[in-house]
Amino acid sequence: MASFRILHMYPELMNLYGDRGNLLCLQKRIEWYGHRCIIEKQGLDNRTDFASVDMVFMGGGSDREQGLVYRDLLEKAATLLEHIENGLPVLCICGAYQLLGNSYIDFDGRSMSGLAFFPFYTRAGSKRLIGNVIISSQINGIDETVVGFENHGGRTYFEDPFLKPFGRVIKGFGNNGEDGSEGIVYKNLIGTYLHGPLLPKNPGVADFFIEAMFARQGLKMEKYLDDSIENTAHQQVINKIMNSK
Repeated sequence: MASFRILHMYPELMNLYGDRGNLLCLQKRIEWYGHRCIIEKQGLDNRTDFASVDMVFMGGGSDREQGLVYRDLLEKAATLLEHIENGLPVLCICGAYQLLGNSYIDFDGRSMSGLAFFPFYTRAGSKRLIGNVIISSQINGIDETVVGFENHGGRTYFEDPFLKPFGRVIKGFGNNGEDGSEGIVYKNLIGTYLHGPLLPKNPGVADFFIEAMFARQGLKMEKYLDDSIENTAHQQVINKIMNSK
């Protein structure tokens, strides 16, 4: 039996729309695979040893909370990026996703710096982008649908055409409601606007992270869970979204 540690960063500040459910999903699936999973919380001003964890998770938060988190993350940014480059699995939802870019521009044109991990920026829009979402994504080399719920005022735009989105929008708005992209994927990092929470609705995405965690410990997934119930629920969500006006 292996033991896995997932770091939940800023749980008191960045936890909108059921994002914590992603951690519960990962923990339970890892247990079903026969291993142990520990969720560790980290708040502001805590020291972080990214080398000692198997995955990092950050949820969504308001503009004020993002500002607090950004100032704290600046001191940890270089180390975190180094571990991302080395394959550390990371899931960033909504506000946490926006922090990965160069900047966030508010209604008055004022710019708040991001961590600049990737060349994209987010601009505040006059109308929030809200609703259920379906995207077409490629996880673990397999084309599949991903479903979720979005509620964001910011519009995210890639500044590098070689950045890879998490998926292409089938239904919903995605990054900006214009170019059909949703989120970003880089090595074992996914940034996305999909709340819901994301992973219980999409077991293939959950296993993407679990396989990455296994590989970093030299383990292979010899068999997969029976996701027939999860897949039925996933398809029902798709049917509901596609049949809605």
